[in-house]
Amino acid sequence: MSWGYLARRLAQVVPALATIVLVTFMLIHLAPGDPGVAVAGENADAATLESLRRQFGLDRPLWSQVLSYASNVARGDLGDSFFFGRPVSTVIAERLPATLLLTGTALLLSCLLGILLGRVAARRPSGPLDAGVTAATLVGYSIPGFWLGQVAILLFGLHLGWFPVVGISDDRADYEGLARVQDVVRHLILPASVLAISEIALLARLTRTGLIRQLREGYARTAEAKGLAPARVVSHHAFPNAALPLVTVIGTRVGFLFSGAVVVETVFSWPGIGLLLRDAVNNGDRPLALGLVMLVAATVILANVVTDLLYIRIDPRIRYD
Repeated sequence: MSWGYLARRLAQVVPALATIVLVTFMLIHLAPGDPGVAVAGENADAATLESLRRQFGLDRPLWSQVLSYASNVARGDLGDSFFFGRPVSTVIAERLPATLLLTGTALLLSCLLGILLGRVAARRPSGPLDAGVTAATLVGYSIPGFWLGQVAILLFGLHLGWFPVVGISDDRADYEGLARVQDVVRHLILPASVLAISEIALLARLTRTGLIRQLREGYARTAEAKGLAPARVVSHHAFPNAALPLVTVIGTRVGFLFSGAVVVETVFSWPGIGLLLRDAVNNGDRPLALGLVMLVAATVILANVVTDLLYIRIDPRIRYD
């Protein structure tokens, strides 16, 4: 890989992100609703609402608001939240660790379990295990996250009482050290599992399909004919060649996990950026909503850049000029 290619890819991030922010800015500001009413309440008098609009800069023409916002973002200033009255970057930074914990755990679970199930199914195509994995992944990919989250709460939280179903920790208990970690893990299990289910199903099906195709190739059959153990044929020969589609999907699904976290965090009251985005939209908090959209967009774009770079590590035949 040449440094020139990397520089060109990174240079594409800025215009792509700027376009996304501009379109989002226009859509949010053209949407019905008055942020002044959302902040001050429906019973606020006209003078109060007019004062808030001036304070938020909403009394200026739309083009002026766009230029002002773009200038501030270029300096690293995302503005102040209408609802919280604090810098948007500060509000997001407070909620980001919770979402990174949730999405990171879901991504790890989906990669480990999805690839494992796909490899198990590919060992005996059309066998009982393959049929079971295929049926289970089809169901898992088809179930909506919001419905699955509510079922998990009713079954594992309320009926069986195995896991807590609200928040990231028990605010009534003053846990410290290892007890605090265990409490967070117990709160994390259900939302992370619900968020990971569809990703596990997708990766399992992709892994199964890719391995079956590779195991039918001549090089895999030759390795088996020479007496190489089937497990080594899969691990050292077939799987590396089937991994490129998996890397592509994992890279593109990072952004989906962030957006999917909005539903899961809402269902489980998980205090991350997904729940924050919902509140920002409901409260008419335009700067906060724009900041969150920018974060998700930047995550998706950078994930695609990293995915391109991983191709070279996985397949040495790939070269970027």
